[in-house]
Amino acid sequence: MEVDVLVAGGGPCGLMLANELGRRGIRCLLVDSKPGTAFNPQANATQARTMEHFRRHGFAHEVRAQGLPPDHPTDIAYFTRYARHELARLRLPTAAQAVERIRQLDGSWSAAELPHRISQKFVEAILRRHAEAYPSNDIRYGWRLTGFQDTGEAVLATVAPVDGGEPQAVTAKFLVGADGPRSMVRQALGIEWAGASGVRREFMGGKMFAVYLRAPGFYRAFPHDRAWMYVSVNAQRRAFMATVDGVSEFAFHAAIHDGEDADAWTAADAQRIFNEAMGVPVPIEVLSSGTWLAGHSLVAQRFRRGRVFIAGDAAHLFTPTGGLGYNTAVEDAVNLGWKLASVVRGSAPAGLLDSYEQERKPVAERNTGFARHFADSVGLFSARPMLEEESGAGAAERERAGLHLNAHVRLEFNIPGVTFGARYDGSGIIVGDGCTPRPDAANSYVPTSCPGGRPPHAWLADGRSLYDTFNFEWTLLRLGPDAPDASRFADAARKVGMDLAVVDHAVPDLLALYGKPLALIRPDQIVAWRGDGAADAASVLARVLARTVQG
Repeated sequence: MEVDVLVAGGGPCGLMLANELGRRGIRCLLVDSKPGTAFNPQANATQARTMEHFRRHGFAHEVRAQGLPPDHPTDIAYFTRYARHELARLRLPTAAQAVERIRQLDGSWSAAELPHRISQKFVEAILRRHAEAYPSNDIRYGWRLTGFQDTGEAVLATVAPVDGGEPQAVTAKFLVGADGPRSMVRQALGIEWAGASGVRREFMGGKMFAVYLRAPGFYRAFPHDRAWMYVSVNAQRRAFMATVDGVSEFAFHAAIHDGEDADAWTAADAQRIFNEAMGVPVPIEVLSSGTWLAGHSLVAQRFRRGRVFIAGDAAHLFTPTGGLGYNTAVEDAVNLGWKLASVVRGSAPAGLLDSYEQERKPVAERNTGFARHFADSVGLFSARPMLEEESGAGAAERERAGLHLNAHVRLEFNIPGVTFGARYDGSGIIVGDGCTPRPDAANSYVPTSCPGGRPPHAWLADGRSLYDTFNFEWTLLRLGPDAPDASRFADAARKVGMDLAVVDHAVPDLLALYGKPLALIRPDQIVAWRGDGAADAASVLARVLARTVQG
């Protein structure tokens, strides 16, 4: 079997890559040893930037229709125990409200999409359905990669059904390991982790017990306003729980104490641990359970060897504070997808692929750092026994906890800077112009067209997002009533086989927003260049496609 790209791993990263490649007609074989997409909820938050990429593919509305009911609150709330004292809360819009409010937001939250609280199991099913619709894709769950060899000219691999059927030889131009934290591909390449692991905290540092459960009586026993995430803060047991369906299903995670053997815990133990977080007995049905380790902020030392790449959890491993692991993985796929397609099609040289590690590794280091900071903020906060006392001292302790947790929840969950502010300033395929972007900050974001970052967003007079006018591949924006002629860009693009659309927006506000009348937008919606004229069009396009080496 011959394909252009073999993808090992059918989680969000692998499936998003299959969508990026399938949309472009690149022959892709994806294998995953699981029988299908995720049963367990796993990641529970899709950030706004990820939703913008789903919008780019035309299925953001499908994602927003899944998960919580449209009128269900998406608050994050903290309690001593769920049925007792509320300590802190960040109120956030419902899915229905998000669609309306996004059009009134500006500044840090000027975006085409707001975040959506949805479990990964629902996202994967949507990604799979769309990936399988492309004729050039072959999506095989119940198959695994058993071995590979990079010959320098191709990757020779073997895939096999997990049920013991006949293996199949595959010749691929490229292999992408999106096969999780224990990645066989990364290990076969001999790539080691760098960063921190085994960090111990009272919470979000150490072994955690995960239960996917059904609790039909939860809301009857819960005396507070509904939320999306419920965090239990007390001296006995720290825990958090995300709503999966807004009705009765929850993803529950509790800290495991030294000396406890949670791997041997039964359904009765899960009930006991849940009751500790709840504060009153509420019967649960255990749908699945297991353990995992918090305290990671790891990034692979390399993202590529030869024709083989790693992405997603195979390339970086997060403590889930901030919900950054899955969202970083999706952007890995978005970044790598258009580059692989460009090289396979012949519109760019193989050197373009060097920019994948050059761009994504610093972002992974940045994002794991933010997640570690969030984990320290919540996990190093000490929950003292008096927090639950019905006394003056207890009330004072709850006030102290509330001050910290109200500050923390905004630190971790109001993060436009993390969401939109990642940049590729050190990339050889970004044409800088000497501008200096604002300092990177988690909780604030100043839109800028400075090359290397996300394009400034705006809503147009006709109700469309500016992003809706972008080409799926390359876009040259001509902004303002007196925008310069762009024919040199169109001519140069035709000569190199670049799919470039010139898009005119004459309104002065957009020119003021971008600061320059011309802006070149990459397929992954990153500003590659901006300028006042088209005289250097050929050299600009040569640079952004890695046809010339930066001097």
